Amino acid sequence: EQLLETGVDSIAIKDMSGILTPMAAYELVSEIKKRFEVRLHLHCHATTGMAEMALLKAIEAGVDGVDTAISSMSATYGHPATEALVATLAGTQHDTGLDILNGDAHRRAPATAVRGGGGR
Repeated sequence: EQLLETGVDSIAIKDMSGILTPMAAYELVSEIKKRFEVRLHLHCHATTGMAEMALLKAIEAGVDGVDTAISSMSATYGHPATEALVATLAGTQHDTGLDILNGDAHRRAPATAVRGGGGR
């Protein structure tokens, strides 16, 4: 609350150690979005293997952006794989519109919001 009173327009949640559980991510994002009008970004490391599901639950809860990495640079101390998340979201209300088979995820992912589809 004190941070938001300073006038920030966005908050980044960083899970540096990869211990954010999927349900904790869902509850945290849901509560912040319910109480405050602020853009939220989630940054998780894949150290414990929970990051992929934490990102998915955060997206379901309304997070505005997440960090991922190209599959060859993902996992362990890095971020979850972009391709896996794009494929998971395909056909859902959170579909990114990226075509992972044509390399679209790597060219456009940095400029694509997790909510609202490709091109944004």
